Amino acid sequence: MYSKEERETAILLYIKYDKCAADVIRELGYPDRKTLAGWYKTYLETGELFNRCSLRPKYSLEQKKAAVEHYLEHGCNLSRSVKALGYPSRETLRLWCNELMPGRHKRRTGGMRLARDQKKEAVMELCTRTGTAIEVAKKYGVIRETLYNWRKELLPGGGDAAMADKADKRLPDESDMLLAKIEELKRQIKKLELEKDILEGTVEILKKDPGVDPKNLTNKEKTDLVDALKNKHPVKELLACLGLARSSYFYHRKIMQLPDKYEGLRCRIIELFEENNKRYGYRRIHALLAREGISVSEKVVRRIMMECSLTVVFRKKRKYNAYRGEKAPAAENLIKRDFHADAPNTKWLTDITEFSIPAGKVYLSPILDCFDGLVVSWSIGTSPDANLVNSMLDRALETLDDGSWPLIHSDRGGHYRWPGWLSRIEKYGLKQSMSRKACPQDNAACEGFFGHVKSEMFYNRSWNGVSISEFIDVLDKYLVWYNEKRIKLSLGAMSPVEYRKNLGLAV
Repeated sequence: MYSKEERETAILLYIKYDKCAADVIRELGYPDRKTLAGWYKTYLETGELFNRCSLRPKYSLEQKKAAVEHYLEHGCNLSRSVKALGYPSRETLRLWCNELMPGRHKRRTGGMRLARDQKKEAVMELCTRTGTAIEVAKKYGVIRETLYNWRKELLPGGGDAAMADKADKRLPDESDMLLAKIEELKRQIKKLELEKDILEGTVEILKKDPGVDPKNLTNKEKTDLVDALKNKHPVKELLACLGLARSSYFYHRKIMQLPDKYEGLRCRIIELFEENNKRYGYRRIHALLAREGISVSEKVVRRIMMECSLTVVFRKKRKYNAYRGEKAPAAENLIKRDFHADAPNTKWLTDITEFSIPAGKVYLSPILDCFDGLVVSWSIGTSPDANLVNSMLDRALETLDDGSWPLIHSDRGGHYRWPGWLSRIEKYGLKQSMSRKACPQDNAACEGFFGHVKSEMFYNRSWNGVSISEFIDVLDKYLVWYNEKRIKLSLGAMSPVEYRKNLGLAV
């Protein structure tokens, strides 16, 4: 509601400024265009600058007197009188009492009174809150309006720094200290929120461990983090918190906007990884690229595979012990962990490994040549019996040339002490060697071969719904691929078959 003088001033300026409402509002700060036009229209119709409308009072004088008398006769309680009469509001009844019975109505005092220090604490919490003002009021046992009244009482401008600057420059020292403390608390809250968002971004955006220090990140990772949070926090504060130079930030942003120069290489690496059933790490992928004439650093291949999440699945090794005591004399350990051979069919290694799938168990018994890791022969069955190892040895012996008497090394299992195995060893003039008891390291090359087979063929897929015969077929095809296609870095990035052909040896 505007006073008579304010209306008159507005209408006179409106006439003076050729009915330009914008100039009037800009100068006076009131009213709006529609209200000013209405005032001017009333002036034209009545010929008067101001004509207050006479409103009919809501309550008669008799109702006012009846309400005041009830208030005085029933314990001077505003709430009781309003509830009994059904009118008016408590504030209106208080005004009627002051109007009709001056001095008879007294404001109630009492309730919980807080010390000035507690008021300061409540005001500081109100100004630096992260929740609602109602929650702060409940904490101190007052209503929300009381909190804001305390803020007006203790802080010039009601706690608003902008309004405080316009207030009297000679502020009380107490108010200055309170304002400074509130501003300091606001800065601390803002800083803590910034650090919290950075730590959460390190885990959620960069996928780092929760305990990592953001300052230990690479500059590229810090740049990614700043770009993700710059809509929530100023870039300058993010750079300061992460310890990243402004020039480094813009340098990495520029680098990230450049086209990917390894786009074609990236696609080829993914193709090679998929073609080899996700079994090759970055070293073998690098070797395959070199065979294709693509010259690139191993570090680049490793980085691209890491960015594309091209990882070979490995399974944690577990201890295994199948020793059940000696059943027959064991042969001497002649190989003594020397798995190097200068020619084919000089040193052979053998052992048995188990594959457990939902359909049952499958056993593999191979013979490896220490010269190049070629699988000379193998047999696959559902039982680790004498027939499994004897049939494997028979096929391996068929590949021997005249004058070849390899040393064949195994563990101390009963399969290699039975008469059928020993008779074959004696018939073909082979030398037998066995590992020491409970020492699988003595046959480490064969154990390593089993590790490659299981990591590359067995652990990286599900075998649900696969029958025993289907699994044997898959395993057999893998062993053929192992001999003919799988490259070995120790052989110059060639497979065992390719290596022998390169040397002019018969396969």
